Amino acid sequence: MKKNPQTALIHAPRKAPQYVSTVQPPLFRASTIIFDSTDALFNRHWTDRYDYSYGTHGTPTTFTLADNIAQIEGGEFCLLAPSGLSAINLVNSCFLAQGDEVWVADNIYGPNMEHLRNLQQRYGIQVKVYNPIDAATFQPTDQAKLIWLEAAGSVTLEFPDLIQLVKKAQAHNILTALDNTWGAGLAFNAFDFGEAHLSVDISVHALTKYPSGGGDILMGSVVTRDEKLHHQLFRMHALQGISISGDDAAQIQRSLGSMQIRYEHQSQSAMTLMHWLKQQPEFAQVLHPAVESSAGHAHWKEICTTSQSAGLISVIFKPEYTLQDIRNFCDALSLFKLGFSWGGPVSLVMLYNIKDMRALEHTHLQQGLLVRFCIGLEHPQDLIQDIENALKQLKTLHIE
Repeated sequence: MKKNPQTALIHAPRKAPQYVSTVQPPLFRASTIIFDSTDALFNRHWTDRYDYSYGTHGTPTTFTLADNIAQIEGGEFCLLAPSGLSAINLVNSCFLAQGDEVWVADNIYGPNMEHLRNLQQRYGIQVKVYNPIDAATFQPTDQAKLIWLEAAGSVTLEFPDLIQLVKKAQAHNILTALDNTWGAGLAFNAFDFGEAHLSVDISVHALTKYPSGGGDILMGSVVTRDEKLHHQLFRMHALQGISISGDDAAQIQRSLGSMQIRYEHQSQSAMTLMHWLKQQPEFAQVLHPAVESSAGHAHWKEICTTSQSAGLISVIFKPEYTLQDIRNFCDALSLFKLGFSWGGPVSLVMLYNIKDMRALEHTHLQQGLLVRFCIGLEHPQDLIQDIENALKQLKTLHIE
């Protein structure tokens, strides 16, 4: 039938072929999904691997990215969230209830601890803290439901005793959730590591970092191998209305092809800087899993390949340097920009007071204020020169 021009604009009489082979997969933007028939509408279920029913459940664009992230991490199922913290909160909301005990490493990602403390105050969840490099400090009770692992810690960079911690959790039937943002699925396989081929239950990843690679997209993922766990998470994911933008998913999908190359480059640059930083007299300690004296070095060496150590380095300044000295140092940097996160092309720096961040006493950490360097894609010698210039200014101002 002949259509009014306004109707024809919405229901175009001609449509180009929908399938063509391209380097990047097509981008689907959708809230509403059109069903071909009532059979298609009613003969579907939310547990279907690809449930095309509404935009929040997924589109070919988001499912493609989720499948690729699951493959990179060695898992089977993947859910996407608007940020890494959102992915963490999904796990906590799904598996913790009143009276449950959750164990967290003392070097846990700060916002995760803050969220758990909020759950403790509001719902009576018990938060227990363990030393990540000493599995003996993990002493679960019968109420223990979940343990958070982080490899390596994102500020002080201790590499945990993953093998013993996972074995102990499995012996007590406790879910293991790993914040795998540092390793990005490349440094080691969270679902098959160690000589015993151990596996965590859940891997959470801030795709904001290495998968994005541009410092411009926020996203997180939750990867599992167990279908039952996946369905529990997917149900909570749907109930909370968690969804991501198809445009953001396409941007990260576009970056995945270069992720391993970028990761290895930033890892090698970090190694170069690490060796140089160890020679500088201003620092009481250089923290990096590849440093033999760093806590957890043996655990890192046992699980990770020596070329895979991400692009993070932390240094602790000697105690004679004050907070104002460290602020002057950070302000004097030119290539390193002051900002949170990592994995992008631009190198970043951030300063921390460890005393304000830790619940336990750690004798492996020297006294002093900490600065974390997040290595970007600049040439490492230029980054060394930038730090050297800032140290010269620091010494001048400190003497005055």
